[in-house]
Amino acid sequence: MGVVGALVRFGATIGTIRYLPMDQGLAPCEALLRRHRVAADRETSWEVGRLVLAPQFRSGPESLKRFLLLTLVDLLEVAPVETLYASCTPLLARLYRRFGFTVMVKDASHDAQGSYTLIRGVVPEVLRALAASREEGAIVDRLLAVRECAEALPC
Repeated sequence: MGVVGALVRFGATIGTIRYLPMDQGLAPCEALLRRHRVAADRETSWEVGRLVLAPQFRSGPESLKRFLLLTLVDLLEVAPVETLYASCTPLLARLYRRFGFTVMVKDASHDAQGSYTLIRGVVPEVLRALAASREEGAIVDRLLAVRECAEALPC
Protein backbone atom coordinates (compact mmCIF):
# COMPACT_ATOMS: atom_id res chain seq x y z
CA MET A 1 0.00 0.00 0.00
CA GLY A 2 1.39 3.38 -0.96
CA VAL A 3 0.02 6.69 0.25
CA VAL A 4 -0.45 9.79 -1.85
CA GLY A 5 -1.21 13.06 -0.13
CA ALA A 6 -2.58 16.26 -1.56
CA LEU A 7 -2.43 19.65 0.05
CA VAL A 8 -5.57 21.67 -0.67
CA ARG A 9 -5.96 25.35 0.09
CA PHE A 10 -9.28 27.11 -0.47
CA GLY A 11 -10.41 24.22 -2.68
CA ALA A 12 -7.32 24.24 -4.94
CA THR A 13 -4.71 21.50 -4.85
CA ILE A 14 -1.36 23.19 -4.27
CA GLY A 15 0.88 20.17 -3.66
CA THR A 16 1.23 16.42 -3.72
CA ILE A 17 3.50 13.86 -2.10
CA ARG A 18 3.92 10.09 -2.28
CA TYR A 19 4.99 7.61 0.39
CA LEU A 20 5.87 4.03 -0.62
CA PRO A 21 6.65 1.14 1.74
CA MET A 22 10.17 -0.19 1.36
CA ASP A 23 9.32 -3.88 1.75
CA GLN A 24 7.34 -4.55 -1.42
CA GLY A 25 9.76 -3.78 -4.25
CA LEU A 26 7.85 -0.63 -5.24
CA ALA A 27 10.13 2.10 -3.93
CA PRO A 28 12.96 3.26 -6.23
CA CYS A 29 15.18 3.87 -3.17
CA GLU A 30 15.28 0.11 -2.59
CA ALA A 31 17.41 -0.31 -5.72
CA LEU A 32 19.75 2.47 -4.58
CA LEU A 33 20.13 0.84 -1.17
CA ARG A 34 21.00 -2.49 -2.80
CA ARG A 35 23.39 -0.90 -5.31
CA HIS A 36 25.32 0.89 -2.58
CA ARG A 37 25.08 -2.05 -0.14
CA VAL A 38 23.27 -0.03 2.50
CA ALA A 39 21.17 -2.02 4.97
CA ALA A 40 17.69 -0.80 5.85
CA ASP A 41 14.91 -2.11 8.06
CA ARG A 42 12.45 -2.24 5.20
CA GLU A 43 9.43 -3.37 7.23
CA THR A 44 9.13 0.01 8.92
CA SER A 45 10.84 2.12 6.26
CA TRP A 46 9.09 4.23 3.66
CA GLU A 47 10.27 6.22 0.69
CA VAL A 48 9.04 9.79 0.47
CA GLY A 49 9.02 11.27 -3.01
CA ARG A 50 7.22 12.98 -5.82
CA LEU A 51 6.87 16.04 -3.63
CA VAL A 52 5.50 18.81 -5.79
CA LEU A 53 4.35 22.26 -4.69
CA ALA A 54 2.69 24.83 -6.94
CA PRO A 55 5.23 27.51 -7.92
CA GLN A 56 3.51 30.30 -5.98
CA PHE A 57 3.94 28.27 -2.75
CA ARG A 58 7.66 27.59 -3.18
CA SER A 59 8.74 30.86 -1.62
CA GLY A 60 10.62 29.26 1.27
CA PRO A 61 11.08 26.16 3.37
CA GLU A 62 8.20 26.87 5.76
CA SER A 63 5.41 25.66 3.46
CA LEU A 64 7.43 22.55 2.64
CA LYS A 65 8.03 21.89 6.35
CA ARG A 66 4.33 22.21 7.10
CA PHE A 67 3.36 19.95 4.20
CA LEU A 68 5.84 17.26 5.25
CA LEU A 69 4.70 17.47 8.87
CA LEU A 70 1.01 17.18 8.01
CA THR A 71 1.45 14.26 5.62
CA LEU A 72 3.88 12.39 7.88
CA VAL A 73 1.53 12.68 10.85
CA ASP A 74 -1.26 11.39 8.62
CA LEU A 75 0.89 8.46 7.44
CA LEU A 76 1.76 7.56 11.03
CA GLU A 77 -1.95 7.12 11.76
CA VAL A 78 -2.22 4.29 9.22
CA ALA A 79 1.21 2.61 9.14
CA PRO A 80 4.18 1.84 11.36
CA VAL A 81 6.96 4.12 10.12
CA GLU A 82 10.39 4.35 11.71
CA THR A 83 12.59 5.53 8.85
CA LEU A 84 12.13 7.60 5.71
CA TYR A 85 14.31 7.44 2.60
CA ALA A 86 14.43 9.67 -0.46
CA SER A 87 16.63 10.49 -3.41
CA CYS A 88 16.97 14.13 -4.35
CA THR A 89 19.31 16.67 -5.85
CA PRO A 90 22.28 17.75 -3.73
CA LEU A 91 20.63 21.17 -3.29
CA LEU A 92 17.47 19.60 -1.88
CA ALA A 93 19.55 17.26 0.29
CA ARG A 94 20.94 20.33 2.06
CA LEU A 95 17.38 21.53 2.67
CA TYR A 96 16.26 18.14 3.94
CA ARG A 97 19.13 18.10 6.44
CA ARG A 98 17.33 21.04 8.09
CA PHE A 99 14.30 18.72 8.34
CA GLY A 100 16.14 15.99 10.27
CA PHE A 101 17.44 13.90 7.35
CA THR A 102 21.03 12.78 6.88
CA VAL A 103 22.96 12.09 3.69
CA MET A 104 23.66 8.40 3.20
CA VAL A 105 25.18 8.36 -0.29
CA LYS A 106 26.25 11.35 -2.35
CA ASP A 107 26.01 10.77 -6.10
CA ALA A 108 23.84 7.70 -5.51
CA SER A 109 22.50 7.91 -9.06
CA HIS A 110 22.75 10.04 -12.19
CA ASP A 111 20.53 10.96 -15.10
CA ALA A 112 20.47 13.63 -17.82
CA GLN A 113 19.56 16.30 -15.23
CA GLY A 114 22.45 15.51 -12.89
CA SER A 115 23.25 13.53 -9.78
CA TYR A 116 21.02 12.45 -6.93
CA THR A 117 21.75 11.97 -3.24
CA LEU A 118 20.25 9.23 -1.08
CA ILE A 119 18.98 10.61 2.23
CA ARG A 120 17.53 9.02 5.36
CA GLY A 121 15.42 10.38 8.21
CA VAL A 122 14.54 8.73 11.52
CA VAL A 123 10.90 9.61 12.23
CA PRO A 124 11.23 11.13 15.74
CA GLU A 125 14.12 13.34 14.59
CA VAL A 126 12.27 14.37 11.43
CA LEU A 127 9.08 15.18 13.33
CA ARG A 128 10.95 17.32 15.84
CA ALA A 129 12.80 19.18 13.08
CA LEU A 130 9.56 19.79 11.15
CA ALA A 131 7.69 21.24 14.13
CA ALA A 132 7.90 24.97 13.43
CA SER A 133 5.99 26.30 16.43
CA ARG A 134 5.52 25.55 20.11
CA GLU A 135 2.07 24.15 19.34
CA GLU A 136 3.40 21.82 16.63
CA GLY A 137 6.18 20.75 19.01
CA ALA A 138 3.58 19.83 21.63
CA ILE A 139 1.63 17.79 19.05
CA VAL A 140 4.81 15.97 18.02
CA ASP A 141 5.73 15.28 21.66
CA ARG A 142 2.27 13.78 22.31
CA LEU A 143 2.43 11.69 19.12
CA LEU A 144 5.87 10.33 20.02
CA ALA A 145 4.76 9.60 23.60
CA VAL A 146 1.78 7.61 22.30
CA ARG A 147 4.06 5.68 19.92
CA GLU A 148 6.51 4.88 22.75
CA CYS A 149 3.67 3.76 25.01
CA ALA A 150 2.20 1.54 22.29
CA GLU A 151 5.63 -0.04 21.64
CA ALA A 152 6.09 -0.74 25.36
CA LEU A 153 2.80 -2.62 25.74
CA PRO A 154 3.13 -6.40 25.81
CA CYS A 155 1.66 -8.30 22.89
